[in-house]
Amino acid sequence: MIRTTTGVFLAVLLLLSQISPAYGLSPEDLPEDPSERATVIMNHIDDMWRGDSSKATMTMHVKTERWERTLTMTAWSLGKDYSLVKILSPEKEAGTATLKYENDIYNYLPKTDRTIKITSGMMMGSWMGSHFTNDDLVKESRLADDYNLKVVFEGERDGASIWEIELTPKPDAAVVWGKILFTVRQSDLMPVESRYYDEDGDLVRTMTFSDYTTMDGRRVPARMKLIPEDDPGEFTEMIYEKLEFNVNIDSSFFSIRNLKQR
Repeated sequence: MIRTTTGVFLAVLLLLSQISPAYGLSPEDLPEDPSERATVIMNHIDDMWRGDSSKATMTMHVKTERWERTLTMTAWSLGKDYSLVKILSPEKEAGTATLKYENDIYNYLPKTDRTIKITSGMMMGSWMGSHFTNDDLVKESRLADDYNLKVVFEGERDGASIWEIELTPKPDAAVVWGKILFTVRQSDLMPVESRYYDEDGDLVRTMTFSDYTTMDGRRVPARMKLIPEDDPGEFTEMIYEKLEFNVNIDSSFFSIRNLKQR
């Protein structure tokens, strides 16, 4: 199974960040020029996962060839540099936690009372047994900074008006993808799907977005599903049950002490 980083989100935790003021963009605000439009749309998508502070309750369902499990967790974030995730259930996993502090990631294992700093050699490892990686948690750059953007399709597909935006790496960008294809609804600028290709042009994995809903006054896709192309029967699905924005926390909250506190 391939466990590679997305470079966009998913840093699953980035959805926990407050949506920025740019998130108020409407289709009528988009520029006429196709290249400018693609940049504005992707900056809008990026801004859905960035901002000040937040708290979330969510469920992660992971299905692999050999096993299947569901985790319930609470997560806090502060901007793009700090996040803390704690497993609530099942009981045997409760207390397991992940801390992101700037570019460092720490895992806490309550059964052995061990705190492990994730090294560079562990960055491509699976996060919490999912199809996300540790590296997914530390990506900070915007898509428009790393990729050249182009609208390659505009029209009807599967009963909806969409834009399909192609992202190809800029020459000096430190990214792993040879190409990304992003599908966005024209009606409300919500992401529908993103497909990630390697340098040989082969599809590696697909992310789908659904259950668009309003949480704490902001419209977001509450369900995201990541499917690896080499194991199409497998997936990791993240479902957001509750999102709160502008919570009262500062950087001191994201500490080793809080990582270990049950």
